[in-house]
Amino acid sequence: MARISGLHIYPVKGCRGIALDGAGLTSTGLAYDRHWMVVHPDGRFVTQREFPRLALVEAALHDGSLTLSAPGIAPVEVEDTLEGPRTDVQVWGDRCIGIDTGDAAAAFFSGHLGRSVRLVRFDPGKPRPSDPDYAGELPAFSEFSDGFAILVISEASLADLNGRLPVPLPMNRFRPNVVIADVDAFEEDHMDALVTADAELRLVKACTRCQVTTTDQETAAVSEEPLRTLAAYRMHPQLGGVAFGQNAVVARGAGATLRVGQSLDVVWNF
Repeated sequence: MARISGLHIYPVKGCRGIALDGAGLTSTGLAYDRHWMVVHPDGRFVTQREFPRLALVEAALHDGSLTLSAPGIAPVEVEDTLEGPRTDVQVWGDRCIGIDTGDAAAAFFSGHLGRSVRLVRFDPGKPRPSDPDYAGELPAFSEFSDGFAILVISEASLADLNGRLPVPLPMNRFRPNVVIADVDAFEEDHMDALVTADAELRLVKACTRCQVTTTDQETAAVSEEPLRTLAAYRMHPQLGGVAFGQNAVVARGAGATLRVGQSLDVVWNF
């Protein structure tokens, strides 16, 4: 048995997250997670890998709208609407359709990043399937996440890492959606599923970590940790990178609600 100790969504890919007490579950993950994305003029996605300053952008959700704020720039409100020009956008190797959110949002991000960019909303009319090599025959989907609906990390795994670091790091360095407690360090590596009466999250692929984890989510300062320490004991030989956390897909439960404190039955993969 595991317990949900944290729920987080990241409405705009690459920007600050929002901690929730309860989160609606959809076929593409937690509601509003990576629902919007900043893109270059050619449609390529923008993240903290290129622009650590994205970490300084706060997103707040209100009824039918998104408010964006950042230091030294006037806030802007973006309507959550399907109205607007459709445009081809790219997340890694996936081609998707984004709905352009207008010039005010584009000016906000272009001013903050010092580069001409646009903000797009995910178009649900063109679902984005997750890699079937990992999701198998499940009808698995995500919006603008890197590839899978939900990222799961345990508190114990972070505690294990922090015991090896010169300075401990907060969980937000790893940008999880579901944080679990009452399990041992890295036990999520051996889970097949997390299950409630109403939902099932199927853990399908270890999450290999990039330089985004080295960006302080409060200041946007970049360092060498935690990748340097993780490389000493968390290299994944098959995936060829540092693994920390597990990617999951929604096998069952669109329309359910996950809540902090909720118990989860664990299905082990051994």
